[in-house]
Amino acid sequence: MLGRVNHIALAVPDLGRAVEQYRSMLGASVTEPEALPEHGVRVVFVTLSNTKVELLEPLGADSPISAFLAKNPAGGMHHICYEVDDILSARDSLVAAGGRVLGDGNPKTGAHGKPVLFLHPKDFFGTLIELEQV
Repeated sequence: MLGRVNHIALAVPDLGRAVEQYRSMLGASVTEPEALPEHGVRVVFVTLSNTKVELLEPLGADSPISAFLAKNPAGGMHHICYEVDDILSARDSLVAAGGRVLGDGNPKTGAHGKPVLFLHPKDFFGTLIELEQV
C-alpha cells in the first residue's frame, strides 16, 4: 500500500523565521508560502533530492496547528506523509483493519493539489500519518 515518503511536516511558531533559518543556516531551497484554509495552515516546502520537508504554521486561532504549538511552543514534528496509488482503496483497507481516518473519512485536496487523508495517531504509535495519492 505505502509508497515512498512524500514529506515530513514540522510545525513552527513563525514560518518566516523558519524559512530564513533553513535558507541561511542550511542553504535550503524553500518554496514560497501557500495558505491552505481548508487545513488551517500556511506551508512551505524545503526541497531535497529524495523527499521534502514541509514547514507549517497556523492559519488562524482555530487551526489544529495552534493546539499542537500550545503543547510544543518551539515547534516539532507534526506528521509524516506517505504516498499511495489509490487513496480510496488505502482508506477502505485501513478502516477494514480497524484503523481510524480523521475528519469525515473523505479525502481533501492537499498542498500538492492531490487527495490526502490523515490517520489517527493513536493507531500509529503517536505519529500522525498523512496519505497522499500520487
